[in-house]
Amino acid sequence: MEEWKKYKMGDFIDFNPTISLKKGTVARKITMDKLIPHSRDIYDWEYEQYSGGAKFQNGDTIMARITPCLENGKHAYISLLDDGETAYGSTEYIVMRGIPGVSDNRFVYYLSHFPDFKNAAVKSMVGSSGRQRAQVDVLKNLEFYLPGLEEQRKIADTLSSLDDKIALNNRINHNLPAQRPRGQLCKTLYISNLNYRLTA
Repeated sequence: MEEWKKYKMGDFIDFNPTISLKKGTVARKITMDKLIPHSRDIYDWEYEQYSGGAKFQNGDTIMARITPCLENGKHAYISLLDDGETAYGSTEYIVMRGIPGVSDNRFVYYLSHFPDFKNAAVKSMVGSSGRQRAQVDVLKNLEFYLPGLEEQRKIADTLSSLDDKIALNNRINHNLPAQRPRGQLCKTLYISNLNYRLTA
């Protein structure tokens, strides 16, 4: 634990980074219904003219901020785009990116699944019934003890290997949700253990 440092999330994660995409540009659109709960990967999209919405690139994490999508685990790690490509999606996404020299992009994705991070997002929700949204400013002010870059990458490697096996099973069985539970349980247990460390 001596090597773990306390970070404010606004200093560890670049929330909703500035990305340029001209209105009217035909781009890949990833709508909320394309996100499979608790799945790292995205398997479906469409192309439409950009008129607004959250923008993201490879290495970014998108997380639903609206109820019940947030509680249902609608997160994804963006890795399907071409080099330099920008995609877009719902205005109800929070986009998260690692900060160079501070945080690893894949670790940021898994951090967004840690129970204390997700629970804080849920508790921050405000708005009318059925349309409540998590508040980014609350997430920016969260504080956790987190490892350095090398250990972040090792943790991300371990969790990514589990997600790779889940994705392979999904492709083999052509049934995306059905084959997730066993690998998902291993990943959940690993993340729960890390969550204990970052709040200890």
